[in-house]
Amino acid sequence: MTDAIMKTLRTGETAAQVCAAAGLSDDAGELLSEEQAPRDFVEGLIANELYADAVGFIAHVLPLRESVWWAWSCARDATGQTPAEAVVRAIETTRQWIVEPTDENRRAAGAAAEALDYGSPAALAALTAFMCGDTMGPADAAPAPAPPGVVPKTVAGCICMAAAMGKPEDVATRFQGFVARGMERADKGKVWIGDDGDATPGGEEA
Repeated sequence: MTDAIMKTLRTGETAAQVCAAAGLSDDAGELLSEEQAPRDFVEGLIANELYADAVGFIAHVLPLRESVWWAWSCARDATGQTPAEAVVRAIETTRQWIVEPTDENRRAAGAAAEALDYGSPAALAALTAFMCGDTMGPADAAPAPAPPGVVPKTVAGCICMAAAMGKPEDVATRFQGFVARGMERADKGKVWIGDDGDATPGGEEA
């Protein structure tokens, strides 16, 4: 494996290109060097406790369905012991789309997100599933896909919101767990090394 391959992602993007697309913080940018491999850059973000930047980076390198699974799993963990019925529906419709990504399931997830006014991790997870289709408009209207880059940004927003739920003193620990989960998916999906490996979404059953 050459150094050139290690410095790019499976998509051919460099860490600098992903940073620009993800809109990472100035602190994250200061850690970036021209010769740095993308995975090493993420490890640096984690070591410096720049967890939101790590989430944003990983969200932009995962395949869409993998990133929706990541958002869903983190949102599910943040629902609490007695979630409202609308929250349960958002989690379940997202799960159904991950397992079977049909247009019907996608639109059900979108409706569940709208019912929650897009204001919770569960709602944002469902919204990410909805945005993965060919159009965000009615089925009989001209295609209106989600703008480029919106899905990974929404995934990142979902996960950061999920990490902020609960006690403030536990935020860093929740971020660490969520980031580790995303890194596991990225490693299994071989996004770092530009090969043809594939992975089934989810480190557990959806």
